Amino acid sequence: MTHMTKILYGVQGTGNGHITRARIMATAFAQRDDVHVDYLFSGRDIDKYFDMEAFGHYQTRRGLSFSTNNGSINVLNTVRQNSLIQCWKDIRDLNVSEYDVVINDFEPITAWAAKLSSVPCINISHQAAFACPIPQASKTLIDRAILHSFAPSNIRLGVHWYHFGQHILPPFIKQHHQNSATLSEHILVYLPFESLNEIKECIEPLSEQSFIVFHPDIKHSHTINNVQYRSPGYSEFQSALHQCVGVIANGGFELSSEALVLGKKLLLKPLAGQFEQSSNIMTLQSLGLCEFMPFLSSEFIDDWLETQGNSPIHFPDQSSVLVDWILQKQWDKPQTLCDKLWQNVHFPQNVSERLTTLSR
Repeated sequence: MTHMTKILYGVQGTGNGHITRARIMATAFAQRDDVHVDYLFSGRDIDKYFDMEAFGHYQTRRGLSFSTNNGSINVLNTVRQNSLIQCWKDIRDLNVSEYDVVINDFEPITAWAAKLSSVPCINISHQAAFACPIPQASKTLIDRAILHSFAPSNIRLGVHWYHFGQHILPPFIKQHHQNSATLSEHILVYLPFESLNEIKECIEPLSEQSFIVFHPDIKHSHTINNVQYRSPGYSEFQSALHQCVGVIANGGFELSSEALVLGKKLLLKPLAGQFEQSSNIMTLQSLGLCEFMPFLSSEFIDDWLETQGNSPIHFPDQSSVLVDWILQKQWDKPQTLCDKLWQNVHFPQNVSERLTTLSR
């Protein structure tokens, strides 16, 4: 009789990238009949989750998140909106003893509950990569404390665009087969932490260029001259991403990864005060894969529109290989997994040359 492995999968819900990665893994887990996975999300209001069918009867908790204001982290509001007392109560009340392992994508409640119950916890996240000696922006003491203590684990597997000789996995990318005939000339704009009014003021004057803007403050889809405004939705967003010629976004990891696979040019503005996004943009700039926009500016965008696109990077969907490794409980051999996954990644020649320099 096949042993049924029980997994609790904790996902940080603050950004859609964590959820996108978990959705890919959920699809891979669903192909197996020897595993049962429960999903828990935290860090977002319950009514703000969308397109969550892949996770079945998932759980949510309040968790911990950050507050933003006009493209910057608002420290005071972040402190006000987070309840450490409620978070600690949720940790103590979560029974993880029935699970064989907790998989964690930078989610604090499941990670700490696993630690308190001595249940194995595997941190598979982009944030875990920054615990390794890789190229990154300068960390503050707060950044270091968050990376070390926010979501503790027994095993850390980072996710990044390159391994840099560390226990780091390639990005998780769902493979789409999009007909190139459907490509259009629009620019996809996804800046959820910026003011929608400032985005409008920035792009509407560029009347010769068409844009599609997705933003959480857009409740009803509408079009104003050269700009389509859309409320967040996974399928419609993916369609716009595949058809666009370029992406204007913050410095999040998952969207940039998808754009790189599709060969889209990137203009990135980091969320001010977030170390991870600054590090991402620094790395992509070093590889010649993005342009940097320190603040919203029509002039920056207009200049970037004249630049060429990127050559696609081949990051194949290898989530089933990761699932096999998890279920075979080869957790003490992460290097074997990493080596296997990176064998199938292919970079354009110019990116490979820059990686050689960056890795020294």
